[in-house]
Amino acid sequence: MTETVHDLPEGLLSWVADLGPGQISRLERHVARREAWVVDVTRSDGGILEGFLRLDRQPAAASNVSLRREAAICRALTATDVPVPALLGWSETYHAALFSRVPGSADLPGVTDPQRQRQIMEDFIAAIARLHCLDIDALALDADLGPRPTTPQQAALGDLDAQLHNFAAFLQDYQDPLLSYGAAWLRRFAPASVARISLVQGDTGPVNFLFSGNRVSAVVDWEWGHWGDPMEDLGNICVREFWNPSGGLTGLFERYESLSGIPYTRAAAQYYRIQQNVRGMIPIHAACHQPGLRESLAWYLSYRYVGDRSTCEALADAMGIAVEPPAMPDTAADTSVLLSAASSTLQRDVLPAVTTPFARSRVADACVLVACAEREQRYADAVRAACCEDIGRLLGTRPKHYAQALTRLLTAIHEGQLADEPLIQLLARKAYREEWLYQPAAALYPNRRWAVLD
Repeated sequence: MTETVHDLPEGLLSWVADLGPGQISRLERHVARREAWVVDVTRSDGGILEGFLRLDRQPAAASNVSLRREAAICRALTATDVPVPALLGWSETYHAALFSRVPGSADLPGVTDPQRQRQIMEDFIAAIARLHCLDIDALALDADLGPRPTTPQQAALGDLDAQLHNFAAFLQDYQDPLLSYGAAWLRRFAPASVARISLVQGDTGPVNFLFSGNRVSAVVDWEWGHWGDPMEDLGNICVREFWNPSGGLTGLFERYESLSGIPYTRAAAQYYRIQQNVRGMIPIHAACHQPGLRESLAWYLSYRYVGDRSTCEALADAMGIAVEPPAMPDTAADTSVLLSAASSTLQRDVLPAVTTPFARSRVADACVLVACAEREQRYADAVRAACCEDIGRLLGTRPKHYAQALTRLLTAIHEGQLADEPLIQLLARKAYREEWLYQPAAALYPNRRWAVLD
């Protein structure tokens, strides 16, 4: 094996080699938001174990989202007709899982033939329909996933409440009006009924499954898996198709209903795409404020600001409210010697000399962060002043500064003083401005729009 620079915990690679058993002959950092490694173990007979190594360096006790949970679900689903990677080993010592490396691609948006893209999505929908129809008693996952919901409200709000609990320390000092309103909205409009309780993936859709030819070879990324309303996964599919456009959703949920026998409603998909966004944005907001983040901050900034805008648009769609972007600051006179020098140095002098895909991706991330810092320095005051004026008009009182405006807005949201329409329109204008402010990061996911729902 070519010597690979890594900072993996001491003893972890020996554990992987013992699973072969053999010698590690390949170790490469996988380019992804969460830490993962491509690993080959060559056995004494020349055979190769092809593995995909995931680890959780800071596991949270009793978290509703965990690699341990993902490992348990994959182990249980191996015996079903839902295709998943095989769990080759789980280490409680390292909080690491070694999965089989399944052939196939996750790049469904990159499939240029619309007919083939549609066939793959239809096969995926069939896999999700089978997942939701599984006998959950037979899966024997209660010890790993915890108690099952007993009411529709528990099914809809259980994961949101778990996120609010897990991030309580962060949220105590970090208050965001969209997260606060979104959580309150989800409670007000929680579904009154569910067709059944199923194992749901919790973060399913394009890019979270692999395909080979026109068939799904494995559904991946199960760390959000839990007991819930099957409609939640349809909302998840809406969200992932937003981020990874794959031909739209027309007719797919009707196909799901036909295959599963579980009734689909447009209102449920609208509700659960908001639920997915709100609960998913809590850790993303937290990551954007974490010094020394090991993962890509550039991508997290994109998730945050494109995600906030998409949440506002989903809320507006569910409520039948019109929203539109406000005017943005004038950039006609922009000249930035510092940004130009930093970007050209990274792109001209550094990037060509970097050879590994992971390192190259991090140099590209650094270029994005430099550009965001420059725009923040130039335009943040103007963006915040415009938001402050919006809040003052809505509340009928002029705040002295942005922090005071946010505090007063949050108080009004918590006390239910504001009508939905003007509040959603204000939150949308704020989100449009912030997406514009952090445009170099938002451009990692350009022109994202919600697919039309049947």
